[in-house]
Parts: sequence; C-alpha cells; structure tokens
Amino acid sequence: MDKRRILLLGATGFTGRRVLRELLARGEEPTLVGRSRARMLTLAENLRADLDVIEADATSEADLAGVFEPTDVVVSTVGPFARLGLPAVTAAARTGAHYLDSTGEPPFIRQAFALDAVAAASGASIIPAFGYDYVPGNLAGALALTRAGKRARRVEIGYFLTRSGHGDETRYRSTLRDAFTLTTGGTRASLVGSAVEDAFAHRRPRTGGPARLTTEHTGARLLTFRYSGLTRTALTVGGSEHLGLPEAFPHLDSVDVGLGWFGRATRLVRTATRLAAPLLHTPAIRDAVTKLSERLPGSAREPDPDGRALIIATARDAAGRPLATTALTGPDPYEMTASLLAWGASHAAAPGTALTPGAHGPVTAFGLQTLRHGATQARLHETEHTAIPR
Repeated sequence: MDKRRILLLGATGFTGRRVLRELLARGEEPTLVGRSRARMLTLAENLRADLDVIEADATSEADLAGVFEPTDVVVSTVGPFARLGLPAVTAAARTGAHYLDSTGEPPFIRQAFALDAVAAASGASIIPAFGYDYVPGNLAGALALTRAGKRARRVEIGYFLTRSGHGDETRYRSTLRDAFTLTTGGTRASLVGSAVEDAFAHRRPRTGGPARLTTEHTGARLLTFRYSGLTRTALTVGGSEHLGLPEAFPHLDSVDVGLGWFGRATRLVRTATRLAAPLLHTPAIRDAVTKLSERLPGSAREPDPDGRALIIATARDAAGRPLATTALTGPDPYEMTASLLAWGASHAAAPGTALTPGAHGPVTAFGLQTLRHGATQARLHETEHTAIPR
C-alpha cells in the first residue's frame, strides 16, 4: 500500500510543536489539524515547511470523523486528555485510522483501551500514552520479563528524573525541587489531576482467580528499587503498563508502576496525597484544586535543559524474589515524548507496516524488537550497570 498520511492534532501547543519538529527532521510532511488555520500556517512558515492544514475542532468527534480516513495515522497532543481527548481517539477507532497520543492520564488510558473491540472491527490500532508516559516502562518491563523467563509472575516499574553534568546519571538522586524545575506547569497540573482520580493496578485478587485490572488510588503502595548502588522509592500510579504488559505476558499476577520524581520526599508526597484524597473526591474542592494547580508560580516557565530520564523495571517470581532488572536512560520527558511519537507515526505510516488492530500497549502493537529499535532512535538506551538481586 502507499504511505499513510500523518495527521497531527495540537501542533501549536507545547508538545505538538516538539512533535512537529521531530517529524520534519525525519523527512515527514504531516497534515496539521486544528481550529485556527492562521496559527497552523504561521507555525509551518516559521519552521520553513510547506504543510497541508485542515481547519477542524479537534475536540469534536463529528468534525474529526469527516477528516480521518482509514489509511491515516493520527497523532494527538490535545490535552488535558480526560477533558478533551476522547473525541479524537473515538473517531480514529471508528474510522479505522491508526492512533497515538501523548497522554499520561490514567483515566483516559483506560477509556482508550475500552475502545478495543471498536478498533479491532475497523482495523485501527489504538496506542495511547506513546511517549515518556508510558513507552519506557512497557519496554523496560518487557525486557526484564523476557530475561526472567516463565518464572516471572510480577513486574515493578519506576520512573525517575535525573540530571546531566552531575557524574553518573544513574546515581543521581532527584529532589522535590527537580520535580518542579524539570517539568512544565501542565505536567504538574496533570499530576494533581491524577491524585484526584482513582488509579489502577493489575493484580490477582486475594480471594484467588485470574489477575485483572483493579482500581486503586494514586500512592496506594510504595515501590522500592535497588539499582546502581542506590535505593529509590516510588509511589504507585496508573499507567498503560497495567493494560499492555499482561496482554504480552499473560502469566503475570501483578503489574505495578511507580513515580519516583520526588526523591527523599516521596514518602511525604504519598502521605499528603492519601490524606487529601477524601477531600479531593468532593467535586467542588477537586475543581478548585485542579484550577489552582494550573495557576501556580512558574506554570509558564520552560523546564531546565539538563533533565534526563531513568526508568527501572524488576521482574519477580511469585514469592517476590527478583529475577531480572532492566534500566533505561534517555533524554528529558518532553524530548523523549516528541521523539517517540515522531518515530511511531513515521513507522506506522510507512508502506508495508502492519500494526495489531485493536487497543494495545506498544509491545503488542509494534512487537518487542521493533519497539526496541524505535526507542533507540528516540535516544532511549539500556544502561550498562548490572543490578544485584536482593
């Protein structure tokens, strides 16, 4: 078949601009879709690119259904996704277009996976959270589980921030200040939103039976990772790994994903989150806190340029004994997200590429070796350190 058309939604936003630059660097000529034709044309002109633009409401399923075609690859950076993203993924699933996005919001990820039957019937491949959230964890987890073999029943994945220029980045211990200076205001607002909403995990119920997706609040558990001579903690969050890894490794009894951005303050952040949870379930207070988080000092500042990412995955047996650990390092979350989305769209659009229809995690959708190759192109690499099981 001919090369697929790439449609980029949200190109004039913070993440969208980065994705567009990465696509252009790969020689792609995406079609921009959004409300303001003038803004999109100005953006293309500033980047010295001659691109097609389509004026449409990216939050209207009816508008997008008239734009998307079965041979398209849709890349959406229109967030917050829980509020604005469902029309785009639904339109893609129904029209048969392949779909990737930059979300990191657990409730939306769950909504996207719920479109599995619709997408499978139309031939669409729906792959939400195809950036720093949560491709590295899916990849690191799959590599650790593959190395551990059939004895593996559990996998724990942790996301950490590091900095370049401070020696061995795998030994850098992030601080609460890093969580502020290495992220955008939008990311911090999303974190507050995630604390408000219920998260989830994949585990076997205590009463027995098969493992399944279970609802848990953010920070329900603390995960501990021992790697490169350091012990790091992370509070549990929802991620696409809970849905993507069990389909690739059906023998899993549990999948846990943790956020360890806060360094030694992780336990304090977890305690504050748990104490605030009952209040935040009140709609009025939840809305007020979410709006306040969007207006905090520094909400418009750019992240520090020396940020780096570290992702650690440990595969364990049924008793919890570690069998294999894989760690990945890469650029800052925003650069990584743009690179991964550009690679994913370019690969999906190439003639002859076959993606698995339905809503899937990146391992099942692309295949482990293809995903590993794409991650390398996005400058996401395995570290050379050897973790000592304890």
